[in-house]
Amino acid sequence: MQGLTEFLPVSSSGHLQLVPWLFDWNDFEDNQELANAFDVALHMGTLVGAVAYFWSDIWRYLKAGLGSLNPANRAGGLSTDARVAWLLIVATIPAGITGVLLEEVLKSDDKIWLTATALAVFGVVLAAADRLPGDRDVDSFRLKDALAVGIGQALALQPGVSRSGITITVARVLKFDRVNAARLSFLMSLPIIAGAGLFKYLDIGGLSGIPSDMKAAFAAGMIASAITGFLAVWGLIKLLAKVTFDGFAIYRVVAAIGVFIVLIIR
Repeated sequence: MQGLTEFLPVSSSGHLQLVPWLFDWNDFEDNQELANAFDVALHMGTLVGAVAYFWSDIWRYLKAGLGSLNPANRAGGLSTDARVAWLLIVATIPAGITGVLLEEVLKSDDKIWLTATALAVFGVVLAAADRLPGDRDVDSFRLKDALAVGIGQALALQPGVSRSGITITVARVLKFDRVNAARLSFLMSLPIIAGAGLFKYLDIGGLSGIPSDMKAAFAAGMIASAITGFLAVWGLIKLLAKVTFDGFAIYRVVAAIGVFIVLIIR
């Protein structure tokens, strides 16, 4: 579930909240810290999958960004790759700050209605933004774009909004074409997922914070999310050359309606 939904614009955090709620799973016996740690472990798995897919891009931007620290390489200004590399880091700052400041609030998992509402509302917003014209590519990424998409990414800390969904939405509003909006969204996700994983790893005290009888489950979850995360990135990039985001928007609205029906009859 995590691997497939992290990069599809349907909210992985929303699904990780809704699926256990729907089936009444309580694997962590109300230990929210451990549940959050497991969610982060799954996100780290998808990070591995995304890094595997984007390895050539990552190496190119990493080499250009680090190379720009040498004054001799900046004589004629930053290269396009170096500029994009640093702006991808800038774009993660709003979400990083928001996550640290609102960590306790965001830990709460009892607002199922809010998650369902976010699924529907931001699904409709995604479909509307996808109808706007746009022909920009990743190389045209600028500071104002990084800040705008970064603020959008901060909103995705609320389950149901979808990090990939909101960043793609903002990128489409900024006139990036559909495929490049998705590539930009995926590349932006890498530092924020890595940072969140490191923060949570230190917060739970490293591997010692995971019960010994759950380490195999954590490992299995990470492997599953890595494989399906890779497939989700590969599939979506291929798919977006031919289709719109309407199918994802419809799915989000239908899923939200289903959640509200369950809330009413339970």
